[in-house]
Amino acid sequence: MNPVILSVCIMLALSLLRINVVVALTLSALIGGLSAGMSIADTVSAFEGGLGGGATIALSYAMLGAFAVAISKSGITDLLAQTVIKKIHGRHPDHLTNVIKYSVLAMILLMAVSSQNIIPVHIAFIPILIPPLLTVFEKLRLDRRLVACVLTFGLITPYMVLPIGFGGIFLHNILLKNLHDNGLDVTASQVPTAMILPALGMVVGLLIATFISYRKPRIYPQTEPVRKQAAHKELDKRHIAVAVVAIIATLATQLLCGSMIIGALAGFVVFTVGGVIAWKETQDVFTKGVHMMAMIGFIMIAAAGFAAVMKTTGGVETLVEMLSSNVGHNKPLAALLMLIVGLLVTMGIGSSFSTIPIIATIYVPLAVAFGFSPMATIALVGTAAALGDAGSPASDSTLGPTSGLNADDKHDHIWDTVVPTFIHYNLPLIVFGWLAAMTL
Repeated sequence: MNPVILSVCIMLALSLLRINVVVALTLSALIGGLSAGMSIADTVSAFEGGLGGGATIALSYAMLGAFAVAISKSGITDLLAQTVIKKIHGRHPDHLTNVIKYSVLAMILLMAVSSQNIIPVHIAFIPILIPPLLTVFEKLRLDRRLVACVLTFGLITPYMVLPIGFGGIFLHNILLKNLHDNGLDVTASQVPTAMILPALGMVVGLLIATFISYRKPRIYPQTEPVRKQAAHKELDKRHIAVAVVAIIATLATQLLCGSMIIGALAGFVVFTVGGVIAWKETQDVFTKGVHMMAMIGFIMIAAAGFAAVMKTTGGVETLVEMLSSNVGHNKPLAALLMLIVGLLVTMGIGSSFSTIPIIATIYVPLAVAFGFSPMATIALVGTAAALGDAGSPASDSTLGPTSGLNADDKHDHIWDTVVPTFIHYNLPLIVFGWLAAMTL
């Protein structure tokens, strides 16, 4: 069997069995190298040689984790939650209009989108902001599956098209880099442009979830309301002001230097100098941030090593020749199969960021062999990676929403987050990703 196919299948099987993704990547890389006739020493050497490719991204995640913990300590997310709670306090559910319902959803969507670029805290805001709002959702008779879809949309779509924050990491540091590494000559400005049409699929999915699938009221069993202590504490206005300055400093520094690491560091320094974090607490805050984001960083490092082994085996060229001969010149079928394979890989790994180093090795030469344009190739690789991020049980984009919505044990991870997001986002992504591949 082709070593690339064998490695990906083993990696996917191990991931679906909930084996740690780093372990799955390492084992599948070793097996793939050995199956290609490489010695164990050569396989390990290739794997270790590729690990450095993920180091910059891993450090970016560590710094963003520290920044996320710092911004949560400022109380700015508590302020947002308290504002919503005050607006509906004491009002009967029958008197709460759709305007308030959709205003709450819009606020959550805005926070989710901002968490990927303007305030790059990723999923760290969810367990801080959402639990105090659960009583609000009950008063509004809001279906939490819709909230899960809104959060997942906000966590995924920005990085597909906006080259700032996590979008900068996905589009430039990972997608563009891997396209260049595999011989595709494209510019940085082409990458977000090529991803606009696939991102429209996410918009369609969100609209369907909001106005069709989950528009009806849903009443949950009454239990003791969940209230985060942070929702009742007195907020320090100076800390809020420092948080605003830190956010501006982070965004400005990132745009100036082009580095998420330096941007997050600038924000962290502002929080420290501004007194939100005491000097003696910086070690603990940074450690918590690294702990929160470390697994994603290690997955990125292991994925870079996996991709290096796949390149060394020479199985990529063999796979390209095999698929080209079997599919013939049927570009529509080739595009569809590439997207579906990307869906399966990302579903198993749980990270679109980690999927790109793996599939780019295969997809770029395959797309060139089928005659896809550079823009279409960008759309194919980017969409194939994003597919599965929504709907994967192991993805941050589903684990994050569940961590907040299930604070009172009324929200099931699989049936209330994974299945709804899979249906509403992956299916439109396949359609719009395929359209992008065929039209660009």
